[in-house]
Amino acid sequence: MKDILIVGGGHNGLVCACYLASAGKKVTVLERRDIVGGAAVTEEFHPGFRNSVASYTVSLLNPKIIRDLNLHEHGLQVKLRPQSNFFPLSGSESLSFYKSPEDTRAEIARFSEKDAAALPAFYEMLETVADVLREELLRTPPNVGGGLADLVRAGSFGMRAKKLSMAQRRDALDLFTKSATDVLDAWFENDHVKAAFAFDSIVGNYGAPSTPGSAYVLLHHVFGEVNGEKGAWGHAIGGMGAITQAMLKEAERLGVEVVTGAGVEEVIIDGGQAKGVRLADGEVLHAHKVVSNVGPKLLFGKLVDEQHLDPEFQRRVRGFKVGSGTFRMNVALSELPDFTCRPGAQLQQHHQAGIVIGPTMQYLEQAYLDAKQFGWSRKPIVEMLIPSTVDDTLAPAGQHVASLFCQQFAPELPEGKDWDDYREQAADTIIDTVTEYAPNFRNSVIARQIHSPLDLERKFGLVGGDIFHGALGLDQLWCNRPFMGFSDYRTPIRGLYLCGSGTHPGGGVTGVPGHNAAREILKD
Repeated sequence: MKDILIVGGGHNGLVCACYLASAGKKVTVLERRDIVGGAAVTEEFHPGFRNSVASYTVSLLNPKIIRDLNLHEHGLQVKLRPQSNFFPLSGSESLSFYKSPEDTRAEIARFSEKDAAALPAFYEMLETVADVLREELLRTPPNVGGGLADLVRAGSFGMRAKKLSMAQRRDALDLFTKSATDVLDAWFENDHVKAAFAFDSIVGNYGAPSTPGSAYVLLHHVFGEVNGEKGAWGHAIGGMGAITQAMLKEAERLGVEVVTGAGVEEVIIDGGQAKGVRLADGEVLHAHKVVSNVGPKLLFGKLVDEQHLDPEFQRRVRGFKVGSGTFRMNVALSELPDFTCRPGAQLQQHHQAGIVIGPTMQYLEQAYLDAKQFGWSRKPIVEMLIPSTVDDTLAPAGQHVASLFCQQFAPELPEGKDWDDYREQAADTIIDTVTEYAPNFRNSVIARQIHSPLDLERKFGLVGGDIFHGALGLDQLWCNRPFMGFSDYRTPIRGLYLCGSGTHPGGGVTGVPGHNAAREILKD
């Protein structure tokens, strides 16, 4: 009999395991694949070329978790991007966001003096609201209809919110409820500048900048930090797998048993209480508590027999929104892309930035409309990172690897079409899109690794290819994540808990759900 079984060895499962083990619990982590890390893994996809397979950049990993789990001592190194973002706009024009606010303001002034003047106040507004989020990250949300502890948590949040000025409260309301288009239109006039900020509103969000609630997705991507620098993004040396391998070392140091090749087929429930799991090979493992690091849709849709859930809860599970519109590729390159707007295939600063193809608000809108109509965008939104420009462990000398994170691609294709029949065609569209801005790109591709939404579901258990385990809408945030009444990492089944990104505060490689779930489990 185990103390605690954790289903899924992704980063949140490992974080949860470490905190539970450090409190003296006997913990076993069960991972279906032959490597732990979930979507935060590094793999060789072509001889000599390694890259982060799915998750691809660092910012949201919580500093407390980095310290508590001794990740730096276990070898984790994170390098800041030398340049934040680079936006090719045409064959001759581009927009760059730099580490220096002064340099970024000067760049934006080329497009609009008014927008450059508005930039400091806009950043201050984002940071003020992001700080509210940061304060709530490591706190368990109050359960609507809960007991005294939930009332105290709700009251504490109210007292913290009371410190905001009226203008700041209005800003927070805007960011939590409005579309990114509505928010950005009130701040900026230039279309390219608005599109640069709007990109964050559709990352992992199957929607357009004009979709209500997309402003929160923008905010979600700015509450992180790297090496003490708020809002920064960086690269884990060795790829994202370096994070989860460091977590694995800490887990093993604490005595956690980690079992790979152990796919869970069913959570065993008796008398309304979780008693263990049945593995794919038929083996049954018993435990006092079971913790699920898979998303709510997968847990309650496939691993828990519906007889154990009341009809209303089953309806909520069916209605839980998943599908992030994400298509993920890795490519091996013989040379760096030569952008016509910034010529040269030799290493330049923009090659070390987040390279984003999404030049106008209409481009971002049309990408979503195409996906709704045809299944994927004819001109997709592409973020390309070339981590080998800052990490020479990933590719042979003189060659490179690139991560391509692409939107918008329907979780399910229309008219009953299957992603397996169209994944190569969609990948070609992405290559063609980048080649429009960097003509040497197509011929520089040595090999490619493709993950359609269906591939992401099969490989990593991300239902609908949803990188966040569930959409980040107001109806699925904070005390509503994943469901109202179950925001405290518990479930309707006694002894069954959630510790993954389908819980507060949501997706991204944060480790926070695992941290918070462990605290609640230990309370019980």
